[in-house]
Amino acid sequence: MKFARVRNPETGEIMEGKITGDDTFKNEGQTFKLSKLDLLAPVVPSKIICIGLNYRDHIEETDSRVPDRPSLFFKPPTAITNPGDPIKISEDHRYDPEGEIAVVMGENCRNVDRAEAFNYVWGFTGLNDVTNRDAQSWEQNWVRAKGFDTAAPLGPALVTPDEIDLPISFKLDVNGSIRQSSDTSNLIFGFADLIEDISSFMTLRKGDVISTGTPRGVAPIANGDTVRLEIEGIGTLENPVDS
Repeated sequence: MKFARVRNPETGEIMEGKITGDDTFKNEGQTFKLSKLDLLAPVVPSKIICIGLNYRDHIEETDSRVPDRPSLFFKPPTAITNPGDPIKISEDHRYDPEGEIAVVMGENCRNVDRAEAFNYVWGFTGLNDVTNRDAQSWEQNWVRAKGFDTAAPLGPALVTPDEIDLPISFKLDVNGSIRQSSDTSNLIFGFADLIEDISSFMTLRKGDVISTGTPRGVAPIANGDTVRLEIEGIGTLENPVDS
């Protein structure tokens, strides 16, 4: 299933339902043209757990070392930006988009064995881990760098595991110029590894997002740019940049 959250611009009603075909959204027996609705982030998580340094080519470009265990940080739910909504930046700092594949949990869980991990997965979506590079140098836990409002464009839809092929290919472009291109076979710590590790010390709740890291190709964005994260089998997450 391809799952989406939308807002009806005529009524303001927020609905959850399925995307079928190219331009059809179905909700509780109702059918709408998707193009007539406002697409929202597909889930509202209690937390967003992000993984740093999980692609070797990104580790090389940042002159970092391969971590012994997943390198984790948080983004708050308030950082989420809907598809089509602007990424807000300030002109006096450097901001980089980072295209990532995110896993969305399907039920509450704790101490999950990696062999059972996919039993707890609701689906996959895209996340743009927008980063304030200047603020990243100010503190070790990256709260300002990763947690600011609009730092987590999420979407465009959630696709369940039975309807998507692994590995998942994706690419990120800015104004039509491709900056990042990879697939999840290149992850150092895969989906099951991450769910096992994180759930060993933290309860994961239904709707929680684990964003799995970014490949080589990070570079700054500027006011007026358009960032597009295109994910095979899921769709395109597109956001303008505004200062």
